Amino acid sequence: MANKLLAAFNVSHKTTELVFGNFSYLLFLGFLGIVYIANAHFAEKNVRDIQRIQKEIKELKWEYTSIKSETMYKSMQSQMDESLEPVGLDLENKGPKVIEIK
Repeated sequence: MANKLLAAFNVSHKTTELVFGNFSYLLFLGFLGIVYIANAHFAEKNVRDIQRIQKEIKELKWEYTSIKSETMYKSMQSQMDESLEPVGLDLENKGPKVIEIK
C-alpha cells in the first residue's frame, strides 16, 4: 500500500504532465516576455533619438540667434560706412532722399 501511495504522489510525473499539458501557454508567455523586452529597447532608442534631436535644435537656435544679431549689427549705417571705406565708397549722412512727383 505504501508503494501505491508513493506512486500517486510522484511529483516528477505530475510535473512533467503539467508542463507538457500547458506547453502552448508557456510558449505564449515566453513570446510575451520577448515582446516586452523588445518594446523596452525600442522605447529607449526613441528616447535617445528625441534627446539628440532636441540638443541639435537647441544648437541650431543658438546659431540662428548669433547670425541674426551679427546681421543686424552689420546692417547699421555706421557699420556700412566702415565696410565701404576701403572700396572708396562713402555714404553721405544726409538721410534718405525724397522723390516728389508732380
